[in-house]
Amino acid sequence: MNFVRTYDYLRQSRAKLFDWIRPLRQDQYTQEFPFGLHTLRATMIEIGGVEWLYVRRLSDPKQALPPREDWPISEQRQPTFKDLEPAWAEQAARSRDVIANTRDWDAPVEYTATQPGKRIVVSTTKADIATQLCLHEVHHRAQAMAMLRQLGVPAENLDYSILMFRRREETA
Repeated sequence: MNFVRTYDYLRQSRAKLFDWIRPLRQDQYTQEFPFGLHTLRATMIEIGGVEWLYVRRLSDPKQALPPREDWPISEQRQPTFKDLEPAWAEQAARSRDVIANTRDWDAPVEYTATQPGKRIVVSTTKADIATQLCLHEVHHRAQAMAMLRQLGVPAENLDYSILMFRRREETA
């Protein structure tokens, strides 16, 4: 996988997703749904915050993580979409830079995650972290699009081929 190109696709599709979310009122942005993370706000914070996490794992996997509420993208820091968008734009620039400058994709990475009452040692590779970063966003973006459709926003056509394949029309 070409991680830089794939991340560029994520940024393009994210821009369209942002275009659909930006006009929403705060009550729509925080409206509860019976699936996924329940709100667009929680879903978007999850995608952006976890991107920060995976980029940090790529650049310095041994570095300890602060509590989630202290991450640069969190519900505490970005209660509205207007707060989230510029913070994520800054993160996206860092993310692309880290991805573009990462070498040795097969290098092993080991880190410790904590859950209540236990520590989990995770062994993976840089390539797997980058793959998870990309697939995590796609997974939650689909949930966000389903929420948007229920709000009456025709959110569709973010397929890779639609955004990344060059096309030209020819007369038959």
